[in-house]
Amino acid sequence: MSLKTIGLSLGLLVASLTHASAQTLYFSAIPDEDETKLVARFSKVADYLSTTLGVDVKFVPVKSYAASVTAFRNNQIQLAWFGGLTSVQARLAVPGAQTIAQGKEDPTFISYFIANTATGLEKSDDFPEAAKGLSFTFGAKTSTSGRLMPEYWIRKDTGEAPEDFFSKVGFSGDHSQTLRLVASGAYDIGALNYAVYDKALAEHDPDTEKAKVIWQTPPYPDYNWTIRGDVDATFGEGFIQKVQDALVNLHDPEILNAFPREAFIPAKNADFDPVEETGKTLGLIE
Repeated sequence: MSLKTIGLSLGLLVASLTHASAQTLYFSAIPDEDETKLVARFSKVADYLSTTLGVDVKFVPVKSYAASVTAFRNNQIQLAWFGGLTSVQARLAVPGAQTIAQGKEDPTFISYFIANTATGLEKSDDFPEAAKGLSFTFGAKTSTSGRLMPEYWIRKDTGEAPEDFFSKVGFSGDHSQTLRLVASGAYDIGALNYAVYDKALAEHDPDTEKAKVIWQTPPYPDYNWTIRGDVDATFGEGFIQKVQDALVNLHDPEILNAFPREAFIPAKNADFDPVEETGKTLGLIE
């Protein structure tokens, strides 16, 4: 084989690899649970989307909520399973981005306030005023269900900032860790995603014996799938609609149970206007 032929072959190989890379849809998710659980869940989602869409789809784990927004802004990922707040942050950073689907349960999501049983606090329909002076942990700093809405209701119902109402305030980083910290007694009380707690309860996680639900917030819109608006230019006209259809038509119970969601339904940007308004009120969105 001549050097010219070898050079031509290498050139075609590089072009082929470049084209293949351009046709890979990368997606991620906020790290709201242990990474091992997320990888197991989203690897199956990647396989489903790849088969349904006819393109290579890869899941890219990230280390923080902020990192998921940064990756979306920098086009390192084109699709993401965001919380309500992170989806708004991502859309504001990427003009043209669209929220396309959410869990059937997500328009009326809630947060649980859980307390270590040693506090003696009992479940109530009213905000737990008796929690004043105890220690408290949120989840991640930009979590909708682990920080944004719990803080909103703390301020609304007590008239005080969390730092003034509680003796100590921390951030666990994710919902699973919030459950562990409250169960261990590291914090008296915590706020977390109700679905994570209910799943732990169904799996007989021993932490649920030491950390009990004492209050739940009123409902609000939360998790969703958001996609960059420029993917049609990469994958072809109508690709955003194809992704939305693929998600809405996902009926595999094993995948859905891992979220856990009954199904995915169509969603749009305006559905999360209340989250954006609350984020601006609390200074989490400029």
